[in-house]
Amino acid sequence: MSTDQTIDAPAHENAAGSGDGQLAAPPPVFTTAEAEELARTYFGLAGTASPLTSERDANFRIRNAHGSHVLKIANPAEAALVTNLQTEALLHIARVDPGMPVQRVLPSVNGCHEEVLRDAEGRPMVLRLFSYLEGDPLSMVPRSAAQRRAIGSALARLGIALRDLTHPAADHELVWDIKHAGRLRQYLPYIEGDERRALVERVLTAFDTHVQPVMPSLRWQFVHADLNPSNVLVKKDRQDEIAGILDFGDMVHTPLVNDLAVAASYQLGLDGNPLAEAGDFIRAYHETNPLTPTELDLLYDLIAARMATTACITSWRAARYPENRDYILRNAPRAWAGLKAFADLPREKAQDYLRHLCGA
Repeated sequence: MSTDQTIDAPAHENAAGSGDGQLAAPPPVFTTAEAEELARTYFGLAGTASPLTSERDANFRIRNAHGSHVLKIANPAEAALVTNLQTEALLHIARVDPGMPVQRVLPSVNGCHEEVLRDAEGRPMVLRLFSYLEGDPLSMVPRSAAQRRAIGSALARLGIALRDLTHPAADHELVWDIKHAGRLRQYLPYIEGDERRALVERVLTAFDTHVQPVMPSLRWQFVHADLNPSNVLVKKDRQDEIAGILDFGDMVHTPLVNDLAVAASYQLGLDGNPLAEAGDFIRAYHETNPLTPTELDLLYDLIAARMATTACITSWRAARYPENRDYILRNAPRAWAGLKAFADLPREKAQDYLRHLCGA
């Protein structure tokens, strides 16, 4: 089974404040015939189009005898600068680490990596064509320690590839970015149950106490920021090997360790020490892109902050969009289980475990 490869993050908001973001705007509507015409006209690509699932953009897989591509029409509500950040990031990776398993942005017949369409109201919509990566989504295959190590190494390598990327969208804000965890209190009223609210409040207090004061001193750069199991492809015949990293739609300029914390939150075990399984992933990351002592000591707080972010924002969005509640809350049970497991793991014990794990 292959993933949809939609490049965007359909469950996420694009604003850092109260945050309707671009989810308030419906995705652009195109037929398969129109998509095929766009592929022919702008990219000289003949093929059969089929729609791909996306909550904010119009995406199509274009198939022909030579293989597949992904045609993407960005939501007109997305800032052109943010769209361009994703484009430039993929072009940068192709230059500095050509073997990195990410999609390639392909030029149009005019030699451009972004073409601009107009909707009925005259608003610009960026049109792009991407390569299609073959593989199985991590979310659909059995997990293993070797697989976790491979993912950790791949994310570390991606961080190194993005290290020198510069772009005017560095000030772009995304509410899911862990650096904004201190703003999550506005969502607490949407969380159902006193016990759950208490779990999140505990995490936010720890973030304010331990993370916020030292955040300016950490290593900052552009990062992927959403390496969840749906955004990782493994090889069909060797499922411990990485075939692709997808979805650069949540890219932000933030402390590097936040990228690791986001990904680690999806590698936690829920029996015993929650960091035991994630340890394979974290250690492999550290071996490729070594963490500083401060980053290592903050990792427990940052993983918890990511899970609190998921819990808060999904609770708010489920209340705001009740008709889509089941989809919005699909990842929430794991976040709540992780928060409970972290509450049972003292911070100092977690820090000692991670220091020992990484040989610090």
